[in-house]
Amino acid sequence: MTETPSSTERPLDTSAIALVMLLCLTWGFNQVVVKLLLPEIPPLTQAFLRSLGGLAVILLVACVRRVKLLTPDGTLRAGLWAGTLFGIEFIFLYSGLLWTTASRASVFLYTAPFFVAFGSYRYLGERLSRLQWAGLALSFVGVAVAIGVPQPNVDAKVMLGDAFMIAAGSLWAATTLIVKASRLRTAPAEKGLAYQLVVSLPILGVAALIGGESISRVPATSSILLMLYQAVWVVGATFLLWFGMIKTYSASKLSAFTFVTPLFGVAAGYFILGEPLTAAFGAAAVLVTAGLYLVNRPAPHTTDPLLKPPKT
Repeated sequence: MTETPSSTERPLDTSAIALVMLLCLTWGFNQVVVKLLLPEIPPLTQAFLRSLGGLAVILLVACVRRVKLLTPDGTLRAGLWAGTLFGIEFIFLYSGLLWTTASRASVFLYTAPFFVAFGSYRYLGERLSRLQWAGLALSFVGVAVAIGVPQPNVDAKVMLGDAFMIAAGSLWAATTLIVKASRLRTAPAEKGLAYQLVVSLPILGVAALIGGESISRVPATSSILLMLYQAVWVVGATFLLWFGMIKTYSASKLSAFTFVTPLFGVAAGYFILGEPLTAAFGAAAVLVTAGLYLVNRPAPHTTDPLLKPPKT
């Protein structure tokens, strides 16, 4: 008799792959949206307004679905931790962008799947085979090829920005693992995301004030629409869907798919901002796709000790 995989180890089916690809497409395009808004709305202020608008959407969804957000269920502590890490993650992310390039930022932010894989091994009992670890590495190399790392003229300030992006990636991974390993895994997705948004709002607001950010004039209509896109679709919809998927599927395999996000970002930059797109992009796409296949291919029957379940 074949056992049904638990939510901790459940592989991604076709529908899940299609959905996570949609999320990655959205997040890749969102990097372009942030750049388009920078002349009128500073970065941390964008993050604050995005979370504020996203929270309004989540509260509305919870009301329509009659999800009780204030009912005690033992998730408060985990929710506070997840929200704190969520807020600090975006401080590192946006601060890092001040010193490093957006392309390098994409590479180093997407070290997150490695942190998730290590954390899943340590705290969730998930096991990746050597071939799956090779798949993770292959996808990362593909992202680096697409962006063009290494780059010339890299000084200490750029390297500090790179370090900030790695820190952001590690915090993203930590938030994913908290959701997966705590009681948040059984809480409604609306409640889990509400924790993150509510707790992160004061963190981002204070960071924007300390950074001296301000909006000098009323943004144009197009900028307001792009801000609504971030709040309603990116946070209110895609983050909610991501949260729900984290609870259902293998954390390491799901996280591995985020490697395609920078590729979508590069393509969006080419078509919308006119940024260069080299021939290496095609080779990079092949490497990322091959890596994702290795990570998500059905596990063979083997006596490899790395594939054995943890001892109880």
